[in-house]
Amino acid sequence: MAALLWLLIPLVAAVGAGLWGSWAARNRRTGDVSELNGYARFREAMERSHTGTEADPLDPPLEPPPGPEEGSVPAVESRTDAPAVH
Repeated sequence: MAALLWLLIPLVAAVGAGLWGSWAARNRRTGDVSELNGYARFREAMERSHTGTEADPLDPPLEPPPGPEEGSVPAVESRTDAPAVH
């Protein structure tokens, strides 16, 4: 009787392995379709034109910056962190 109990261990292990193998090889319904749809939405979003308020730093300015007026002294920015030059 004890020998039959020892034979049940590999039998239960084989049945368990068969069940796990069939579960692991099942046909999954989600697949790549949802991932490909998400990637297509991502590409569409990247191809849209920029509608924000920030200007592209590589674009030239639309109008030139105002120049100094006649007879005025141009403003000079002071920098306190600059090293002193003697």
